[in-house]
Amino acid sequence: MLSDQFPKVLLLDVSAVSDLPDDFYKHYHTHMFCLSGNIKFMLNNDTMQCNGGDFLFWFAQSQLLQIQTSNDFKASVLLVEKQLLDDNVPNVGYAVNALLHSRVNPIKIIQNKKVQQKIISNFKVVNQRYLNKTHKFYEEALSLQLKLFVLEMWNTFANEYESKKHTRQTNAIYEGFITLLHKHSMQQREVQFYSNQLHITPKYLNQICKSISDLTASAWIQRYVRERLIILLEDKSLNISEIADEMEFSSRSFFTRYAKKILGVTPTEYRDRLS
Repeated sequence: MLSDQFPKVLLLDVSAVSDLPDDFYKHYHTHMFCLSGNIKFMLNNDTMQCNGGDFLFWFAQSQLLQIQTSNDFKASVLLVEKQLLDDNVPNVGYAVNALLHSRVNPIKIIQNKKVQQKIISNFKVVNQRYLNKTHKFYEEALSLQLKLFVLEMWNTFANEYESKKHTRQTNAIYEGFITLLHKHSMQQREVQFYSNQLHITPKYLNQICKSISDLTASAWIQRYVRERLIILLEDKSLNISEIADEMEFSSRSFFTRYAKKILGVTPTEYRDRLS
């Protein structure tokens, strides 16, 4: 634990890890804006690199290893004692998801110069509020400033968080669709069936598949059905009616029309070509 003689907030200009307090990451939440060069480290067994123009956040007591900086590394670093910041995280619905996201994605790429300047300015404001201990309402003012600082950080990275969250959700839907296709494509050939299983609209399912794979859900269904139909037609032990029954077509004529649509020829013509 930090004793009272240790500052609970520190703003530092650093050019090497040695410029930071000993064991800083055990006691402080670290907010770093990399001005130039880079800093490399291992976090949760992953090797990461923060470059000039990037923002970096390390939770206190993170399992950090092999921290190295380049010769031209420079950064502005705001350290906030763990308990002080933990006690002043705003109690809003966004909090849990934002904190979990930051643990997995500690590096944020900042390309907008105004946003970069705003981050550094926020560092200075927090530090100044901490140092102004003559304020009659010091504890209350510092608490409010820290809450505002966290909200400003969340606001800055909200788009990046929402984008990654959206990507995870759409990937999960797409993977669920493909899994359902493996299981049901022999009998289920309508997008509506799969969208119902995934609790979304057919239009949205088509959009997700198109954005990820360049094929709509309809195209994927036809691709799966085509592959399985070819396998069945190449099995001479099955007649055309048996294949139609296995694929649960209501009639052989309907099956023939569908097969011609996806194969370009009727089932009988396809078999004749095999001969």
